[in-house]
Parts: sequence; structure tokens; C-alpha cells
Amino acid sequence: MDFLELAKNRYSERRFEQTPVEQEKLDRILEAGRISPTARNYQPQRFYIIRSEDAKAKVREATRFHYNAPLSILVCYDLNEVWKKPEDRNFAEYNSGEQDASISATHMMFAAWEIGVHSVWVRDFDSKRMAEVFGLPENIIPAVLLPMGYPQKDSEPNKWHFSKKPIEDFVKEL
Repeated sequence: MDFLELAKNRYSERRFEQTPVEQEKLDRILEAGRISPTARNYQPQRFYIIRSEDAKAKVREATRFHYNAPLSILVCYDLNEVWKKPEDRNFAEYNSGEQDASISATHMMFAAWEIGVHSVWVRDFDSKRMAEVFGLPENIIPAVLLPMGYPQKDSEPNKWHFSKKPIEDFVKEL
């Protein structure tokens, strides 16, 4: 599939079948996240697989936006491994963790869609609470939750999916 067609057609899935995602498909999705670009190639991204009933219950403690997916990937970053730029006058506390995790999550979403596995980007959770329910170390920061699985038969994009601003709203030449 052409990448732009894939990007245009992919949508956030909110209605999942309970069919498990096959391990070989999950492995392919995780590989897409592993090879994603990161600042200075420090690779601080960490992926936590959520598919047991116990782990799903913990997700439900941290967010209502789990969509009863049969599988989720909690995309985190390691604060000890992020790239930092303390001399940046506008962002003295800047680190690349959120961006690196987001790039990895995006790669995984597109890789999943290409093989028929749908997903939804979830950031509506408290990072400290999410880390707490899973007992993550203080240096591991949850950034994105990717509930994923196979769509229900009558699944379709949200009505806002195809509403996009014109390119002129985004591009300015300097």
C-alpha cells in the first residue's frame, strides 16, 4: 500500500473484536517501534504489552479510554536515556522523551494498520497514576497508550476523521 494512502485511510478505532492479535503480527508492530528514529539515536522508548486480564484491569484503573481492546501497548520513555539540551534558552528542561515515544507509537500504528490491526492513540491518562498501577520505576514515563486489535465488522471512521485543514494552513516558507 502506498504510504500516503495508508496515512489517509488509517483511523482511530474505538470498537474492537476480542480476537487476540497473533504474536507474529505483534512482533512486526513492535519492530516498527524499535527501529523508529529518536533524538541522537539514544532509543529511550520502552514498550509494555498489556493483554492479560490483570493488566487490562490495571489500565482501567488509570484511564477510561481503553476501548476494551484485546491488546494495548503502553509506550514509555526512560528519563535516564533521553537526549537533553539544557542550554536551550526557551526550553531549559527539554528532553526528547515525549517526542521519541510519539514517533515510535506512530510507527507502530501505521505498521499495525498495514497488516489489518487497528489502534487508537490515547493520552488521556495521568502518567504518574499509570506508572503507579504497573509499578514502573520512577525513570520510566508513560507517554502513550495504544489500544489495538481487530475492528468490529461495522467499524467506520469517526465523522471528524476526514475533516482536514488545507495545506496552506500548515506551510509557510521562510
